[in-house]
Amino acid sequence: MPSTPPQKVRFADMPLSPEVQAGIRALGYELATPVQSSVFEHAMAGKDLMVQSKTGTGKTTAFGLPLIECIEVDDQRTDPQALVLCPTRELAMQVAEELAELGDPKGVRILPIYGGAPMGPQLKSLKAGCDVIVGTPGRILDHIRRRTLRLVHAHMAVLDEADEMLSMGFWEDVTAILSHLPAEKQTLLFSATLPDQIRRTALSQMREPMNIDISRDELTVEGILNVSYEVDDRLPKPRNLMYILEVEKPENAIIFVNTRDDAAMLSAFFRRQGFHALALTGELAQRDREKVMRRMKTGELQYLVATDIAARGIDISDLSHVVNYALPDFTEVYLHRVGRTGRIGKKGVAISLVSGRDEVTYTQLQRQFGVKFEKRTLPEIGEIQKMQAQRVAAELAKLARDTEITSFLALAEELKTTEQGTEVIAFLLKRHFSQLEDERAKEPVELRGSKEDSRRGSRREEAEEESYADAVASLDEGGDDERGKRKKRKKKKDKDRERRDDAPAEEAPPPVDGRVRLFVSRGSNDDYSEEMIRALVLESAGQGTEDDLGRIQLRRTHAFVEVTTEVAHAAAEAAKKGVEREEKPVTIELARTRG
Repeated sequence: MPSTPPQKVRFADMPLSPEVQAGIRALGYELATPVQSSVFEHAMAGKDLMVQSKTGTGKTTAFGLPLIECIEVDDQRTDPQALVLCPTRELAMQVAEELAELGDPKGVRILPIYGGAPMGPQLKSLKAGCDVIVGTPGRILDHIRRRTLRLVHAHMAVLDEADEMLSMGFWEDVTAILSHLPAEKQTLLFSATLPDQIRRTALSQMREPMNIDISRDELTVEGILNVSYEVDDRLPKPRNLMYILEVEKPENAIIFVNTRDDAAMLSAFFRRQGFHALALTGELAQRDREKVMRRMKTGELQYLVATDIAARGIDISDLSHVVNYALPDFTEVYLHRVGRTGRIGKKGVAISLVSGRDEVTYTQLQRQFGVKFEKRTLPEIGEIQKMQAQRVAAELAKLARDTEITSFLALAEELKTTEQGTEVIAFLLKRHFSQLEDERAKEPVELRGSKEDSRRGSRREEAEEESYADAVASLDEGGDDERGKRKKRKKKKDKDRERRDDAPAEEAPPPVDGRVRLFVSRGSNDDYSEEMIRALVLESAGQGTEDDLGRIQLRRTHAFVEVTTEVAHAAAEAAKKGVEREEKPVTIELARTRG
């Protein structure tokens, strides 16, 4: 039975140790959110919990409080006492940071472990010892298989954003990891949604879990204003959005789109209009995602245009607005999106552009989930253009204050009175915006990196992997012999991979389970992982789920994906029609099979 959230509780009134109270004060928290007050007592009683609460409601502190309280601090202990699994690197880093601040007064050691980072430092940290591991399933499982991480003393496991881990294909890894923990472990599962597949699988890993479902009470997070604008069909949709932003004047915003093409098109359009915007899509390498997010968090970047897959795990403090360029097909996705603003006690605005194709989702959100939209209409175009002129004038005046323009003031006054004055100003504005666009357009190119950068990155990763293997071998007896064996195995593996990659790209073994095989012109040299290939195919198709995808064979220059016929044809057709704005266009087509 779902439990009812209690009244608001002060952290100072909760039975917390002085050290944890100090951690709470360091985070600046005073009142517990419903999920935090609902979970604490049952978690401290040692019960397994299945908690449903949406993004932005304070889930990290909800499981962090009992987790930190239950840790027995002992600097001589090296194996972790608790494990937190997260679907993305960004989320793992954010959770680790908050737990570290919460546990610092008590001396709890938190170690983040995630992919896309060098293995060597992680190995050293694991050898030095920690109390809590926060990481992504793939890298955690990798350490377990290499015997560099033991979980025999981990008495608590937390699965954060479990629905996302399922949708990203991590669930088999998650269950494999849990099998390495003691049978009497306590498991806390947190998720914004709880599909039947998660419930069934989780029940096999948990001991009579208690359900705490407060998601219905927090679908419209307190502090978020949901606003809708009907799209004016007389104007191109990007200009609709630009005019809305001129009126709303957000400090910063994530603009959610449904396709990568829309992300590339919108970010380019906004740069041409003098805005600072970058696209964030699922194909961006991890180090480049971090660069984009750093710019957004420091306020250097005003608009982040993102797909849902790329935005997983993003947490930006004081994000004033979330914008839906188009409503998603599923209502749960809308709730995930708007949860990026209005975080814990703060105000936020969620703006949605609504056209004919969005009516189904729009109606469901209102009728089934009680989302109340404030309908707004754009003022007359002339009024919007006055707002735009005031904004541009303020921006240019700020630049002018830092430039010596005295000698041109008299000429400027005369130009205003000439017949061509307006034309001249329009020309200068176009040139100014073009220069801005050129400067800012370099950023995505730099972020993507050249082909040679990708090769260098791959070589660095291989070197790090070999160095890591050597370090692991040195921990065992006969380390020198083991290193030699590893190098021989690596050399043979490289030769086998080269032989596979030299085979004709369009040929591959026949697929299984009635699926067809797609050829995708992206591989490890392009900094692509299997996860990114999955995202690329599903985003290109504009339909389907992880269940529609089968085996993925990642090569250096390309990949093969087994997928259902419907999704395969949709992805291939979209790739033919789509215009790639990259140095190396993506090719997605049906592969010719052997045998």
